[in-house]
Amino acid sequence: MPVNPDEFRRALGRFASGVTVVTAQADGSMAGITVSAFASVSLQPPYILICIDKQSGTIPVLRAAGAFAVNFLSEDQAHLSNHFASKRADKFAGVSFRQGQLGAPLLEDTLGYVECRVVREVDAGDHLLYLGQVEASGVDESKRPLLYYHSQYHRLAPLSS
Repeated sequence: MPVNPDEFRRALGRFASGVTVVTAQADGSMAGITVSAFASVSLQPPYILICIDKQSGTIPVLRAAGAFAVNFLSEDQAHLSNHFASKRADKFAGVSFRQGQLGAPLLEDTLGYVECRVVREVDAGDHLLYLGQVEASGVDESKRPLLYYHSQYHRLAPLSS
């Protein structure tokens, strides 16, 4: 018998993760959503995986575009995580971005990004999994990641030896 949702949520809250914003653009519409379910899948070919709730308004835009960007937030961008996690109608109002090679918005001043073509969409319970092939990427080596753990944002700190 599967664990109950509250127990599952409590257990997963103890797993630290980076914070990303997935963006897409198609037919004049832009969409974005905060996503912590992101993983590297393969180096050859370069595949990543994201998970998005089936109720998300980002899905129709992502499907129409056939491409998306994963923006890795830096430690000073918790406000962007909250902004893209909200239900506001125009998530790009007041947000600085540029258009990526595949058409998806790339948020300014992030730690980095990957731009992906959709390889496969997989139904997975109340979420959809998207396998993406990375076509372009960039990193700002001067930035540090925004982390999420136990329902709070955190900064990365090195362990002392």
